[in-house]
Amino acid sequence: MLIRSATFQISAPDLASCPDSDLPEFAFIGRSNVGKSSLLNMLAGKKELARVSPTPGHTQLINFFLIDNTWFLVDLPGYGYAKTAKTERDRFQDMIANYLEGRGNIACTFVLIDSRHTPQQIDLDFVQWLTHCPSPFALVFTKIDTVKPAVVKKNIALFQERMAEMCSDLPPIFTTSSETRFGRHELLDYIEKLIG
Repeated sequence: MLIRSATFQISAPDLASCPDSDLPEFAFIGRSNVGKSSLLNMLAGKKELARVSPTPGHTQLINFFLIDNTWFLVDLPGYGYAKTAKTERDRFQDMIANYLEGRGNIACTFVLIDSRHTPQQIDLDFVQWLTHCPSPFALVFTKIDTVKPAVVKKNIALFQERMAEMCSDLPPIFTTSSETRFGRHELLDYIEKLIG
């Protein structure tokens, strides 16, 4: 897939404020500081499409980016940022849950996992919850350029083992690096296949 245009459309505070559109949407979500904004910019081929902040928990709305006038890339708030006030965390969780459970045109939700770490309970809990949502999802292991390949392989295998305890069908898995752009073509090809 060759991306020719990527433009910001709207930031929605809730499901009701999301665009009135039937275009397929590809949502990206992950724990705070997993490198989501950098990955989105790498995918779209635009350095400043999504704002990269040194402060975790920066994304606080559902951000829609229109790609080639044919599909939406959707940037969801990160989960699990401890320094956010509990009322704000609850609001984010409600916003994310309402979107993922109630938005009919989500083609896939990509859950970003930091490849440098062994399985984190917060990621496993989120993925387990996601298995009950209507749309399919895939796992994207980020920052693979920062650790040895054997560590990445081991951490992915451990995550798959834990996932096998909660569901019979394991989701597709991708590995990426925003620095080296590794995994970009694989992700875009998968999106293109789902658009079909």
